[in-house]
Amino acid sequence: MREVAVVGIGMTNFGYLWEKSWRDLAVEASLEAIKSSGVDKIDSIYVGNFSGGTFVEQEHMAAIVADYLGLLHIPSTRIENACASGGVAIRHAYMEVASGMSDAVLVTGVEKMTDVVTSQGVYSLSMAADREFEGYQGVTFPGLFALVAKKYMYDFNATRKQLAAVAVKNHKNASKNPKAQFHNIITIDDVINAPMIADPLGLYDCSPMTDGAASVVLMPLDKAKKLTNAAKPIKISAIAQATDAIALAQRDSFVTFQATVEAAKKAYEMAKKSPKDINLAEVHDCFTIAEICAIEDLGFFEKGKGAMATENGLTEIDGQIPINPSGGLKGKGHPVGATGVAQIVNLAEQLRGEAKDLQVKNAKVGLAHNLGGSGATVTVTILEVI
Repeated sequence: MREVAVVGIGMTNFGYLWEKSWRDLAVEASLEAIKSSGVDKIDSIYVGNFSGGTFVEQEHMAAIVADYLGLLHIPSTRIENACASGGVAIRHAYMEVASGMSDAVLVTGVEKMTDVVTSQGVYSLSMAADREFEGYQGVTFPGLFALVAKKYMYDFNATRKQLAAVAVKNHKNASKNPKAQFHNIITIDDVINAPMIADPLGLYDCSPMTDGAASVVLMPLDKAKKLTNAAKPIKISAIAQATDAIALAQRDSFVTFQATVEAAKKAYEMAKKSPKDINLAEVHDCFTIAEICAIEDLGFFEKGKGAMATENGLTEIDGQIPINPSGGLKGKGHPVGATGVAQIVNLAEQLRGEAKDLQVKNAKVGLAHNLGGSGATVTVTILEVI
């Protein structure tokens, strides 16, 4: 198996991008990644997308991406794994490069979510849960994660203020990210007093509907080192994927996402690292409680301690373990199929020292955590400076 590196990165703005089609977004991010990579030939394409069929009435999207990039006749494959579509697409690209099958693989995650009314968007997203046993009973994702939040608060005496601290931190970080959907600073009171979505989660506890795309180009590390017209390559030290029961009621625990635990374990073993070796992480904060559970399941804090750690500032950019310096899904935005790829873009910028106002000091090793649905699919990727 060959070692693999990220050599090119690209990302559109995230937000309500009504003037651009999903094709425009995919092409914009892809061309930026290809240009920055320094490669003159792409061997294969993977497209991360969750629900083009219901959001923009377009399936068979991978062929269109290849066509509009002028890259016909090479393999182009769409990957769908709910909100983890981007992370899983990167894993497939990694395996293709590592195996020796291809030398330069483009991964583009894209989602166009804001061209439909809210009810249609909620319907589309609900299909990432167990449709028969959750969706048909009227349970939405805010409802599912509200159950997680209620159980966590009961088990560990966590407070509403501690959940709110996640949103406050991530909005603060996003305010300095020019590509983020939100740039507004919010307070604990803003979060607590916002309209209720699903008790105890209010409007500011939930990630938004978002348009956007993100892209990376992967290459063998030894060949990436020889590129003279590209930015410094970033090594993918590990990438792992795990699954769990899709229905929340079928899990052993509401507050431990076992797919995250298993994927993290595999990733740490593959990279020969531990949680203490990680300098920063981009985690899947689709809801505030999701970030708290993630930082525990990834081993950064003991179970039940993540909420207090967040309240105490340990996950700030200058804290013990910076979490979501980009603003995360909550502040940066959550174009579902693009999220897992965007996390890799953000980490690559950090490890290259290019994150500007969001730069984490001495960032050498970063971790990306991409979660699908309510935790049925998870990827964990570890990147490091070579």
